[in-house]
Parts: sequence; structure tokens; C-alpha cells
Amino acid sequence: MAPKSPSPSGEGLGWGATLAVYAKHMRREPTEPEKRLWRGVSNSQLGGFKFRRQAVLGSRIVDFFCPAIGLILEVDGHTHDQATDRNRDALMQDLGFTTVRVTNVDVMSNAEGVLLHVLSVARSLPARVNWRLPHPNPSPEGEGL
Repeated sequence: MAPKSPSPSGEGLGWGATLAVYAKHMRREPTEPEKRLWRGVSNSQLGGFKFRRQAVLGSRIVDFFCPAIGLILEVDGHTHDQATDRNRDALMQDLGFTTVRVTNVDVMSNAEGVLLHVLSVARSLPARVNWRLPHPNPSPEGEGL
């Protein structure tokens, strides 16, 4: 039985695990499309870009993340809520990240084409230097970042 999804606030899984623990579980039990995509992006195989899988970004877990360019890669199944995905993508864009969404069907039927598309987007993005997510509770004076 799969663990429950994290709460929208990122406070936990309902059974005491943190997002990091949930992400680790997801890395151990990827979907078939995630496995296939990981084979193409792991070990800096895709144009030298280093990706992490099931990476925690703030209160979210993303399928794949390339920190050097701020690229998020999401693999969507048939159960994804498009409105929620759009809101999440907008939030990530506000934080300076670019999201590429691909479907399970695309990965399974055309993994090479998906990887070429991701590589094209990756090459179009500027390198990020010393980036960090904004602190969730900045000081009232605006100091400390």
C-alpha cells in the first residue's frame, strides 16, 4: 500500500513522516515512466545536466530537478489534476523555476522525443549561481537572507 500524499501545507503524511522521507520512498518505488526517464537523465547523460529525482523544493516534491538551471521535470499520469498542476507551476515560476510536464504515455511511447524536448528547454535556460529558495519566514526587517 502506498503512503498517503503529503498535505498541501507540507506538514506531513498523516503518519508522521516528513517530505524527505516520502521523497525517499518515492525514489525507491518509481513508476515505470519515471524509471525510463531516469535512465535518460541520470549521471548527467542529458547534455551534461545533473538531475535529482523526487527532490524536495520547499513544501513540494518534484519528479526530477536540475538545480544548475532551475528546471523541474514532472511526469503526469492520467489522475493528475490540471488546475492544481497549473497553480503549482505558477508558484514554482514565481520562485524562478521552469517546469516541463510530460505524460506517462509520451514517456512510454516516445522517451527519446521527450528527452530531446527536455534537452532543448534545458539548453535555453541560463545557469543559476548560488540560488536558494526564499526563507518561509523572513525577518520583519527583511534581513537574514
